[in-house]
Amino acid sequence: MHFVEAKGLVHNKGGYHGMNIYRGCTHGCIYCDSRSTCYQFTHAFEDIEVKKNAPELLEKELKSKRSKCMIGTGSMSDPYMHCETELRMTRKCLEIINRYGFGLAIQTKSDRILEDIDLLDEINKKAKCVVEITLTTYDDELCSVLEPNVCNTKRRIEVLEEMQKRGIPTIVWMTPILPFINDTEENVTKILSECVRCGVKGIINMGMGLTLREGDREYFYAALDRHFPGLKERYISTYGDAYEVPSPNASKLWKILRDTCKANGMLIDNECFEYMNDLPDKQLSIFDLE
Repeated sequence: MHFVEAKGLVHNKGGYHGMNIYRGCTHGCIYCDSRSTCYQFTHAFEDIEVKKNAPELLEKELKSKRSKCMIGTGSMSDPYMHCETELRMTRKCLEIINRYGFGLAIQTKSDRILEDIDLLDEINKKAKCVVEITLTTYDDELCSVLEPNVCNTKRRIEVLEEMQKRGIPTIVWMTPILPFINDTEENVTKILSECVRCGVKGIINMGMGLTLREGDREYFYAALDRHFPGLKERYISTYGDAYEVPSPNASKLWKILRDTCKANGMLIDNECFEYMNDLPDKQLSIFDLE
């Protein structure tokens, strides 16, 4: 872990306002796209870069904004890695978002987010808070292989349940679906059943498969050699150096996802992004001011 002074924090891309408080990750997910060389890491991926002035930058930027918006975090580096327990940088930033009345869309695989559920609840009542949880496999034993240094699927489902109790909307990232590993009808159906039970607002999948490029491909293949001997050769013979790596079962699995979402009123893919980027006006009543 090392500390840097950042020049800016919140970036605006196509109307989406996002921030990354940390760079790198310690979760160890075997498929992590953030390891790709295109992101130009100049340090080891597990050597977390901490933007030590992130709270100050965030406050400065939110104070200067003329209108409220949703602030997203977690797309590149999980805001609830192990170092968050000590540093509490994410919590400090959430306090600022809450203070200035902005909305929040926060993505994680970690149950550490429950430590901040009080703040998430306040943000949701004042503006809007969407909690995004990644679920890739229903099998916790397989989860410990794919995502070794973070809580398992069962615990993440408990996080969804706790958010539901507070009325905090949730989105599930059911991705990546890895060919020949977790791309089964049983796996997808079980995950979706839990999403329905927990009242999840929507599912993001973006294609039943994964993406591989320089940097993360090598890391992924090394993990396949350790945990699934012979599978790397199957990937190479099937996909070569392709960036998009779809499951052979993609059409069938996508139909299950689409039908489940339609039957249960859940958003899917781009609908989720539109929902997470939309901050409705909330008029305070006299009761809110007491």
